[in-house]
Amino acid sequence: MKRMVMQISYDGSGFRGYQKQPDARSVQGEVERALAKLHKAASWPSTSSGRTDTGVHALSQPVHFDTPLAIPEERWPMALNSLLPDDIHVRHTETAPEGFHARYGAVAKEYRYRLTTARERDVFRRHYVYQLRHEPDAERMRKAAAYLLGTHNFASLSSPRTDVEDKVRTMYAIDVIREGEEWVLRFIGSGFLYQMVRVMTGTLLDIGYGSREPESLPELLEAEDRTLAAKTAPGHGLYLAGVDYSEEALQARLAAKIRPQ
Repeated sequence: MKRMVMQISYDGSGFRGYQKQPDARSVQGEVERALAKLHKAASWPSTSSGRTDTGVHALSQPVHFDTPLAIPEERWPMALNSLLPDDIHVRHTETAPEGFHARYGAVAKEYRYRLTTARERDVFRRHYVYQLRHEPDAERMRKAAAYLLGTHNFASLSSPRTDVEDKVRTMYAIDVIREGEEWVLRFIGSGFLYQMVRVMTGTLLDIGYGSREPESLPELLEAEDRTLAAKTAPGHGLYLAGVDYSEEALQARLAAKIRPQ
């Protein structure tokens, strides 16, 4: 058996999240169904870098699986894409390095939250971008984001509905990027708790609208109380942009510049 790792992208609007569920359509369910057909088996397991929630999208999510098949690396995407639905796409596949694990080997992850302040609501983007009614103050949001950088307990800024006991994470970068009416909030961290990016987004927007002050964030973090933070931003604006497995890859990600798109 050899271990393969693939990078997949998906439109999350048609799924009840990534994790396989018995009574709902999931990304993992579709991926493993395709792997099972390819292996001529009743089922075939896979392991992703993590789970995404209902409606959340992925630009590039690593998934590993073990296989006895002697398919060349470059032919795996074609083979899998022929069996996957149109809202999932295998971008790249390669033999995994020895000891590779898509989840436990991750050094950092990047999420992007897409927003628009366009006056007219675009029905064709309703599943992909969060429509704001008013324009927030970007500078207030940037000032607030600086308080979240570094290593903190993020219990106040994540859902209490998690079985993870260790809520300490390190945030390497939070960028508020704006180009006209298009916005992206970019989060790069060592890892993220359940709904953490969405709660941080909601809280930064509260600050952008003047409902709370940037300087309130240290106290909020210290409290470790989810009820003190803002409402959770909706899932449809959120994208997993990528996962890094080395310090070199992380540094390259931190140096990269992006534009709202």
